[in-house]
Amino acid sequence: MKKVAIIMGSDSDFPTVSAAVKQLKEFDIPCEVRVMSAHRTPDAAAKFSINAMENGFGVIIAAAGMAAHLAGVLAAHTTIPVIGIPIKSSLDGLDALLATVQMPSGIPVATVAINGAKNAAILAAQILALSDETLSNKLLDMKKQMNETVLNKDEELQAKVLEI
Repeated sequence: MKKVAIIMGSDSDFPTVSAAVKQLKEFDIPCEVRVMSAHRTPDAAAKFSINAMENGFGVIIAAAGMAAHLAGVLAAHTTIPVIGIPIKSSLDGLDALLATVQMPSGIPVATVAINGAKNAAILAAQILALSDETLSNKLLDMKKQMNETVLNKDEELQAKVLEI
């Protein structure tokens, strides 16, 4: 199975990014977590991205706040999918969101919600599941469980409403 790289612009992003690590582990997807900066270590970020495919990665998740150029720098140097997580650090994360989604033509970055690390991991799993039936089945099981949880909560709510 291909690995997922999770690259953060700062180690202060780890509390948010840890939700992605946890979700990937639940799917048994190997991941590597690193700190690299689009601005402070641009050569290291570019080198990592250039070599990502030959190093066994199938998806890169990039988490950054403020100027949030990390996902774009990584996407500029690879053909594997890059998913951006805008981190809420200033301006309620809107600056990071806009910096992540406003990519020029030819350099796509899929972007999840501000601090949406869990969804980034699920999207990475869905991408990898295109060529992995076992992983696809795990995702289907997760969706079925979510469906059952909501139906059970609705049933419990209906019982409470009748008690009123």
